[in-house]
Amino acid sequence: MSRAVEETNRRMLRVRDAMDRDYAQPLDVPALAKMAHVSQAHFTRTFRATFGETPHRYLQRRRVERAMFLLRETDRSVTDICYEVGFGSPATFSRTFRDIVGRPPRTYRKDATRAAGAGAVPMCFAKAWTRPSA
Repeated sequence: MSRAVEETNRRMLRVRDAMDRDYAQPLDVPALAKMAHVSQAHFTRTFRATFGETPHRYLQRRRVERAMFLLRETDRSVTDICYEVGFGSPATFSRTFRDIVGRPPRTYRKDATRAAGAGAVPMCFAKAWTRPSA
């Protein structure tokens, strides 16, 4: 692997770590590209080539993963969770959640609560099965 490729990978990992850490903040492509010290178009192409999805989709998936945890582990309202994880509106949150997970947030919570109450499946398996795919 060339030195240039290693440096590019390091920059992309640095940006992805920032996205993981600050997922609830309003992150956009210009700000992320600036962190990577590249143009916006180059950043989007390189991020997708490196991680297999666009920066926007990666950020949405991270937010949905956090929302899944909050829906399972708290009794906070879906609207509160929506804003806490960084979505701007409940409609966008619900649509994105359904696109990634396959069911709306309220249904996910109801199913997760029912599964936890049954205790038939160990939690480590339930988390692995319910993790959204890329």
